[in-house]
Amino acid sequence: MRASDGGTVVFVLAAVLSASYRPLHLVAVVVSLMAFAVGCATFLWAFWLAVQRSRVDTIAVAGLFFLLQGSAPRAVRVRLLGALAVQVVVAVATASARPFTDQAFAILGPMLGLGLTGLWGARHGQFPPRALPVPDP
Repeated sequence: MRASDGGTVVFVLAAVLSASYRPLHLVAVVVSLMAFAVGCATFLWAFWLAVQRSRVDTIAVAGLFFLLQGSAPRAVRVRLLGALAVQVVVAVATASARPFTDQAFAILGPMLGLGLTGLWGARHGQFPPRALPVPDP
């Protein structure tokens, strides 16, 4: 959760400063690309962990990446999904403020929040146990 909070702060600062002060545009591009790369890596890591857990737990995508269906405590869900929402709003707002420029790279940034939310869900989420298969008579 600290990585999500820290990543959100860095992403928001880079995106907002770049949108308001043009010489920082390369900083925002680098931060957005790094957030996207780390987000993709954590998304894949979360998916791999979820596949491993799916042998014993019934894991739904909504529970894994959006912490729905009681897979996470309310405080955790609000914090992680809140960070993701902030990233999405800032990305869309700053990209809209300077359309057709390299500010559009900000749209890639929220992948970080999605990947980290999924990683938390895969590692700590509460899912119902998988039902045993019924033997064929």
